[in-house]
Order: sequence, then structure tokens, then C-alpha cells
Amino acid sequence: MNRLTKNILHIGGGLAVVTIVAATMLNQRLDLLHHCDSGFSKFISCTYQRSSKSIGQGTPIFTTPSSSPPTFQPSYVDVTSWAVAHCPQNYIARRLFCAASVTAPVEAASDDPDTGLPVPKPWVLRTAKNSRFIVSVHVETPLDLAAALGFYRGALSKRGWTENGDALVEPDRAVIAFTTSDGPALLRLVYQDHRTIADLSRHKSAAANAGILPRPGQVRLRLGNATDEETVITINEQTIKLAARAGRDLTDDPETGRKSPDSPEIDLPPGKYKVALKVANGAAQSREFEVAADETWGLLVGPAGAPLPVHVY
Repeated sequence: MNRLTKNILHIGGGLAVVTIVAATMLNQRLDLLHHCDSGFSKFISCTYQRSSKSIGQGTPIFTTPSSSPPTFQPSYVDVTSWAVAHCPQNYIARRLFCAASVTAPVEAASDDPDTGLPVPKPWVLRTAKNSRFIVSVHVETPLDLAAALGFYRGALSKRGWTENGDALVEPDRAVIAFTTSDGPALLRLVYQDHRTIADLSRHKSAAANAGILPRPGQVRLRLGNATDEETVITINEQTIKLAARAGRDLTDDPETGRKSPDSPEIDLPPGKYKVALKVANGAAQSREFEVAADETWGLLVGPAGAPLPVHVY
């Protein structure tokens, strides 16, 4: 069952309507909007969460005291979402319900419902961000790097995206910059732990400010907890405790990209970092996390301590 929360906030001269679908377990057979269409067996469920803020500008016009509430014309919608597929831990059951071919289809398997960007199948984890500053999707798939790269090249070329000609393609990583009619885009692929981690992003024309910009040459990392338990994150020899649901939206003000008050924020040099996440009464999960200069990322703690990277800027 979905828990739907709506709040109305005033931001500057506009109005924000905030909608949060709390972390919800979905079965693919009942998932009419395909949020959990991971490409695995229909018996595999997933946990899904989406928060959105519809921003309207201007001053409402009131007629009479008994009039209906004023209508604001939304200028944009700020969305953050994530989904985690729950494959069995048992080896035989995993092979039965979550087996994946190493080859990918040429056609786009599906589009992320919040960003419209292509998503390969199958996937075990997906996060998405659509704001004034960026549209991005992070996907982790059991496909090998060659299959994932072939999928993205085919899907993006069909959209008219053009590679800039300076692509870096190695056995375990690939970085390709694209020119699109809507602005510059970047695809990064890394193969680790028997899965390909894909980050696809396109920057928008909105001017960024200090609320979201990292320090020059640095990476800004925001931390949040999407679970109902206290969690501990260790990165770069820093250990940070997060209360249940602390910073789960990562961004407090969609106009400026300012962080949530309860979302810790750290600045890091670009590079690879080992991150350990532990949910109370659960086992710790570790992951190597690679970040590039002049980017802002969110890192949410998901179900069972699963790391959920979100490309914010």
C-alpha cells in the first residue's frame, strides 16, 4: 500500500506542492505504472519511493471569500525517486528468478518514468533526479559492460544524441560525452562486483548557485537515510550517524538546490572511495563509489543498507 503525503510550501514568490510516496513494496504483477519493471521474473518485487515538488510562480487571484483555492501554474516539477529489486539470496532461487543474459537488446528496454531517459533491463537498482539543474538516472545491472554500452549507444543514437568523439572505452569502464538538442550529456559506465553501474545525465540551462555548487575542483556529497531505522555511513575515514528518514529528500529548496537541514554534506577530492553503510540490526554493506570533480551527489541509505547514489548536479 502506498503512503501519500502532500504539503504546501511557499518558496520565494511561488508555491510548492510536495508529494511523497513513502517507500513502498510493489509486486510487478500489480505495478500498473511499471516503477518496478526490472526485467526479472514477475515474481520479484521491489521497494520504490518517489518525492516530487511542483513549483508554481506568481500571485494568486482571489475573487470572493467562498471561491475555490487559487490555481498556480506549475513552472516545473522537482522529482527524486529510487527503486530496488529484491532478488533472492539463495543461489538456486536467484538463478531461477533473477538470471540475466549478458547480451542487451538494441532497442531501449524502457524509459525511466520520471526522467524519460532509457534504462536497460534487467536492473537491480535505479535512482532518478529531475530538477531545474539536471535530469539523471543511475542504474545497476547484471549486464556486462560491453552489453550495457551497446544498449546505451543504440538507445541514445535513436534520440539524436551525438557522441563528441573523445569517448573513453576500456574493459571495465567507459566515459562518453554527448551533444543533444537540450544541452550537454554524459554517460559513465563502471563494471564492479559482477554488475555494470551506469550514470546517465544531462545538464539543464538553469544557473546554479552556492546552494548546490561544489567547491571548484571538488565533489559535494549529501547523505540521507531512506529507511525507518538509524543508520551509520563511513566514508573517507569519517563516520556519520543518521536518524531514521533524516535527509531522505536530499534537497530542501528546489529553486536553489539547497540541501535538507538534516542531510549532512561533505566535500571530497574527485576519485574512488569505499563506502560502508549499516542499518541498525543489519549487516554492513560496502561499495566503492567513484565521484568526479565539480559534481554534487546524494547518497541515500536504502533497504537493508543498500547504497542509493543520486546525481544532483
